[in-house]
Amino acid sequence: MSNMIFAPLEIPHTLAAGPGPGNTDPRVLERFASAGTADHMQPDVLRGMIECKLMLREVMGTSNVHTFGVAGTGWSGLDMMFSAVMPGDKVVVFANGTFSGIDGLTVRMKAATADELRANPLDPDAASVTLIDVPHGQSVSGEIVEAALSEHKPKWAVMAHWETGSGRVNDIRGFSDACERHGVMGLIDAVSSLGVEDFRIDDFPGVAGWASCPQKGICCLPLTYAPVSFTDRYIEELRKTGCRTFVHNPILEARHWGIVDGQDVDKGTYHRTHSPYAVSAFHEALRITLQHGVRQRARDYAFHETALREAVTAMGCKVTSNMTSLVVLNLPDSLAGREMELVQSCRAQGFGIWPTLSEPVQVRIGILNLLTQEAITEIVTRFAHAMQDMGADVDIPAIQDQLTRHFDTAIAAE
Repeated sequence: MSNMIFAPLEIPHTLAAGPGPGNTDPRVLERFASAGTADHMQPDVLRGMIECKLMLREVMGTSNVHTFGVAGTGWSGLDMMFSAVMPGDKVVVFANGTFSGIDGLTVRMKAATADELRANPLDPDAASVTLIDVPHGQSVSGEIVEAALSEHKPKWAVMAHWETGSGRVNDIRGFSDACERHGVMGLIDAVSSLGVEDFRIDDFPGVAGWASCPQKGICCLPLTYAPVSFTDRYIEELRKTGCRTFVHNPILEARHWGIVDGQDVDKGTYHRTHSPYAVSAFHEALRITLQHGVRQRARDYAFHETALREAVTAMGCKVTSNMTSLVVLNLPDSLAGREMELVQSCRAQGFGIWPTLSEPVQVRIGILNLLTQEAITEIVTRFAHAMQDMGADVDIPAIQDQLTRHFDTAIAAE
């Protein structure tokens, strides 16, 4: 037998308590695993794709015809959205963490001229792009957006709605309003907010393009579909300028979802061999989202995040985030500087929390698709034990009693 025949992978269960990917619902996994081995043009696959785009419009709160899923992760959806940025386009990017910073790098690569890209292919200095760097731990405010757009007068403006690198929610209303006032086309990274916060994208007319991901708020398998949505203005601009991609061209990709010349066709069309497994899983994830209700899910996230926030605060941690699916915190002074050690210890025990990926190093604890008293109690208890093992003085029974009171209050109010 060849030495290159390795043993089968046996990947253990992990409590995915980080910023994402989240915990895929068992119903989604069941739909994925039970899908038949089908041709990609099988009628149920085509029906599923049509129903997915219709459900996605409901989840996103939009009448945009160009609303569909990009095969891949959130990076694929973002790449498609940014594909409209052409070399030399004037862009303002707002960054306040790791992932909005990566958005900025992507935009600089898209907007760089051939000479600028040649000078530094992996980190081009695109003269047409202005980066507004907001310090880690702070949100991008409407005032910051207004000042930048007024000064630089760009064609495009880019912002992450929720920045998981620092756990901050940015001002989407202020961003949209400023884009409208200055005639700018806004592009929003909604990777972490879609399916968690209660918002309708049509309520933000200054935003021309939206991109999200399947594995966070939508709680689907990571390699299924990244939701995107584009306004008529965005598509009209793309028709005038084109874009330098075939795979991630929004107009061409929309055709695979039965969106041709700005209209839905009556039935499924030939497409790029989308997997029946992926279609089935994404379809079920959207069904679950709509059954739960976007508004109710947002309330549930806020309620459970409050329970987690209060518990870690009682342990002596300082929370610096304002998202409802993620708590970003500084450890007590007695453990300051040992964040990576604590995270690595937790992860070695199948408790998947995360550090921040840029300075300053903080701890990130997420609750994606963990909206039960049992799940929050397990997260809090495991984190408390990890701190205790490192020498922190944590009264675990008292914190568990605090959690119980939080949940009992909700039960009593029903």
